[in-house]
Amino acid sequence: MRCSSRVRRPEGTRFLLYPQPPFLEGFERPEVVTVSKPAGTVMAGPSDDRMYTVYPQDKKITYGTRVGPRREKFSPPWIGPSFEPAVPDHEGHFDHLQPGTPQFEAAHFYGSARFVLDIWEGYFDRPINWHFGDQYERMELIIMPRFNNATMGYGFMEVGGYELDSGEYQPFSLNFDVIGHEVGHSIIYPIVGLPDPDLVHNDYYGFHESAADLVAIISSLHFDSVIDHLLANTRGNLYALNKINRVGELTQHEQIRVAANELTLWDFVGGWNDEHDLGQPLTAAIFDTMIDVFHELLKARGLIPEQVENLSDRLEGSPEYEPVMQGIFDELYASYPGDVREALEDARDYIGTYLATTFQKITPQLTYADIAEALMEAEQDVTGGVFENVFAFNLHKRGIGYVEVGPRLTPPDEDSHAFSARTELPEFRCRHKRRRGKWR
Repeated sequence: MRCSSRVRRPEGTRFLLYPQPPFLEGFERPEVVTVSKPAGTVMAGPSDDRMYTVYPQDKKITYGTRVGPRREKFSPPWIGPSFEPAVPDHEGHFDHLQPGTPQFEAAHFYGSARFVLDIWEGYFDRPINWHFGDQYERMELIIMPRFNNATMGYGFMEVGGYELDSGEYQPFSLNFDVIGHEVGHSIIYPIVGLPDPDLVHNDYYGFHESAADLVAIISSLHFDSVIDHLLANTRGNLYALNKINRVGELTQHEQIRVAANELTLWDFVGGWNDEHDLGQPLTAAIFDTMIDVFHELLKARGLIPEQVENLSDRLEGSPEYEPVMQGIFDELYASYPGDVREALEDARDYIGTYLATTFQKITPQLTYADIAEALMEAEQDVTGGVFENVFAFNLHKRGIGYVEVGPRLTPPDEDSHAFSARTELPEFRCRHKRRRGKWR
């Protein structure tokens, strides 16, 4: 099965994008990627009819911050001084820009956001409108180096960066996973709906973070170099720790989250503190499912025997089986590299279509039980139940649909997106304000 994804069309606009941060081995050079907007329609900035990029010279506070005597929220558009915008070449492309300049950063930020949007509009098979469209026609992509975070807010996406222990600065504008995650948030709001803080269930916040991670993971698999690197290092044995399950890498040995994690909803029966952690079991369940679907597709092609799946089950808690499994995939990839690659791409597109179908079945009042039901319904819609047992097993393994999550135990901190003024929605503003001894 190969699902539609409107990306890399020959008549589109070319950008140089890093599939993974350039400090990682094997990803030091950017890859040429063609986004869907026809050459000549992306203007200086870069900018188009959906988004525009701004790199301020000295922006001191983030959007969402309360300023002035009336404590008004600082919001787009940016009207202060900015660096010169990235300008397309005479054919309308941006792949002539060289790393190390503000213009390349701006182009990379825009190109990454547009690429992710293209991919997911392909899976949804329709345009995705911004949830803030009544107030802002376009999303402002804004770079603020002193901001030690990245966030999607009402009418904007703002990225900063961080310093390594060595003192070297790493901008999030060059981190595709981080940008993909924030675009994921901007997709969930209009598709699933806007949460009313008086009605929304706590499970919604964990789901939102998981969905954003999954958008980034699936999007990264649309880079040829990511698939090349993945298969060169694993030969298709995706149970091994690899680049694709490490989301938002900060260094060679550190990442924001790992998709192949061991968390389950049973870990949160007593309560939770951070929505990013609460989303990890769902991310892991979908990641495990993608691996299992990949193996099922290999079996359907007659490339691996049934015993390989049984062996993979023994791997959990039994490291002595790992060399055996790796040897099987080493031999397989050496004999059928094209078939292995095609099966991986098909598994990627299946999961992308499956998630897009699921997102359209749920509401902001969802619980994890609702998510489990929607996931199984989506599996029937997409394949007619071909992988039903695979999904049921992985959801049960993570407690999704079987466990009720406990209450939030501590107030949200500055890393929380769901409760931040940066992501506050105008219609619910009065109910998002911090109250004495409580948070909403």
